[in-house]
Amino acid sequence: MPRRPQARGRTARTNVAGSNRRLLVGRLLMVIALLVTGAKLVQVQGVEAGALSSQAEKQRITKDAIPADRGSIVDRNTNVLAFSSEARQLYANPRQLTKAFDEQHAKDPSKPTSAQYKQEIARFIAKTLPGQITEQEVLDALFKDAGFTYFGPEIDPSKANQITEKYPHIGAEYRATREYPAGNLAANVIGAANWRMDERKVQGQIGLEAAMDDVLGGRNGTKVSDTAMGSSLVIPGTERELEPATPGSDVQLTLDSDLQYMVQREVSDYAARAGAKNASAVVLDAKTGEVYALANDKTFDPRGPWVGNLGNPAVTTPYEPGSVNKVITAAGAIENNLVKPDQVLQVPGNIKVADRTVGDAWEHGTIGLTFTGVLGKSSNVGTLMVAQQLGEQRWYDLAKAFGLGKPTGIGLPGESGGSLPARENWSGSSFANLPIGQGLSMTVLQMAGMYQAIANDGVRMPPRIIEAEIGPDGKRVERPRPEPVRVVSPQTAHTVKDMLRAVVQDGPGSRNDGTGSDAALPGYQVSGKTGTAQQIDPACRCYSQSKYWITFAGMVPADNPRFVVGLMLDAPSGSRESTSAAPLFNTIASFLTQRYQIPLSKEQSPVQMLQVQ
Repeated sequence: MPRRPQARGRTARTNVAGSNRRLLVGRLLMVIALLVTGAKLVQVQGVEAGALSSQAEKQRITKDAIPADRGSIVDRNTNVLAFSSEARQLYANPRQLTKAFDEQHAKDPSKPTSAQYKQEIARFIAKTLPGQITEQEVLDALFKDAGFTYFGPEIDPSKANQITEKYPHIGAEYRATREYPAGNLAANVIGAANWRMDERKVQGQIGLEAAMDDVLGGRNGTKVSDTAMGSSLVIPGTERELEPATPGSDVQLTLDSDLQYMVQREVSDYAARAGAKNASAVVLDAKTGEVYALANDKTFDPRGPWVGNLGNPAVTTPYEPGSVNKVITAAGAIENNLVKPDQVLQVPGNIKVADRTVGDAWEHGTIGLTFTGVLGKSSNVGTLMVAQQLGEQRWYDLAKAFGLGKPTGIGLPGESGGSLPARENWSGSSFANLPIGQGLSMTVLQMAGMYQAIANDGVRMPPRIIEAEIGPDGKRVERPRPEPVRVVSPQTAHTVKDMLRAVVQDGPGSRNDGTGSDAALPGYQVSGKTGTAQQIDPACRCYSQSKYWITFAGMVPADNPRFVVGLMLDAPSGSRESTSAAPLFNTIASFLTQRYQIPLSKEQSPVQMLQVQ
């Protein structure tokens, strides 16, 4: 049957309408897509442009520190005691090296295997660095199952260049090393520093190196370089400096390295002969308080592994001083016009203070001692007799003026102020111990400072060991001098200094022998004081009858003091040297007079009357 024409027309109209709708939807979707794309483009190129650019920059830019040059440490004569130099640390990527050469060998068997290549590298490095690393040590590093490893010691940059140029698979990383050309000389003072990976610089760890790290260390700079995407390889010519490094300043000490060497050696030798557990010495300028030498018998080598005696007992470890502390009573009595040097005191064999009975080091009945003789023969009883006239409060105030009970402020790490019991904490028997140097403590540095005040006309100059800082531009900045402390009048200081000459006096006759005659130096007047203090016995918590601190403090020359020397021996035993530090003072004083060409005294010390009956 024939088809109806209107049916064909409705189908055609329907198909056209459907096509139009699909076209409209397609166009609409396209417009939406374009709008979304446009919006994203605006967001990327506008809103997020900075952040995305920064992120891309981070992916291709590497920041590195520019290590600051560390300042040097020099002595008073600019002799270098510590300085920094460059070095290199070898490293490798064992896994990458293995993969690269084994793959290469698989493609071309004429090429070496990774094992053969590593052996070749090890032979070359061991030959280039004889005595620094062995072939086996290199092989141990290269055959590690590791993605990265450092190996070997820090080496000279020129040697590192020889290795890395011949074997590019071996890297060499920058290091700074700290050098100590004089080895253990003044190591207890200077301390030590080493390279710190986290800081990318040499950093002080012990002693002045640590205490003055901010001055010596400077400030690292920053550099950036472009690296290939996905690689750590630097694109040549892209390195640039963002911030330059600021070098550290040099530090000049008051130490004399030649004197320090001599004192350090003599203290160590004398302590060994005396059988002492420890020993320390300090040499001060009598006028300025500058430390010319500060030594302990035990030390360490800052160039090697830091083990053992890393501290500085001369400033950190107090002890009971014994009779060297009698200078406080002597100065107080003269200052207050209580006793004259030649005044004769009738000194019994012992004296009772509260519930304590104190005797002298030698047995005697009542004897006539001049006040000078009380010092010269180191009479405990005579000292306590005069101390009672002086009174507790005046004695205590004078002890504080001499610097006891608080640190000197020298600037060395861990300094101790010793112990001076507060006045309100004294018991009835405290004044039986304190004037004769027991029941309180001080460091060798504090002890030397007491006698420096007497040598300097009664003015104590707090000791100092840092003389100046010298900036990278060469500008020198002197350290401020400490404020002087008037302890006693010039006349009192002069009188006490003259009285102390009796301590090193030898006769005539045993009655007029001082306790430190071995300290006497031909041609020079010497003033000083010996000391022997009982140590505490932990077993009974009482004073030991066999262990002592042996001390000596003296000045040379006594008629015009140039230097003050303080000495301490800890628990010496079993030899002549164990009974006195006076011979050690003699040795050091003799060197001082020669090195500094100190003129001979114009006259010998007059013989003083010590015991009259």
